[in-house]
Amino acid sequence: MATESKAPVQAEAKPKEEKQTNCLSCNKPIKKIRRYYRDGKYYCTKRCWSNFIKKAKTAQK
Repeated sequence: MATESKAPVQAEAKPKEEKQTNCLSCNKPIKKIRRYYRDGKYYCTKRCWSNFIKKAKTAQK
């Protein structure tokens, strides 16, 4: 019998996703107490979310 080294097989390491710390609209730091989650992203308020959507629509036109 041949002796083979059985090294543990490691799954490919995926890079960790960075935590979002600033609002996408106004770039203010997001506090845990006051945050608004929509479409997989965090915003500081509902107003910032709606402003971000409006900016995106006008940029597409």
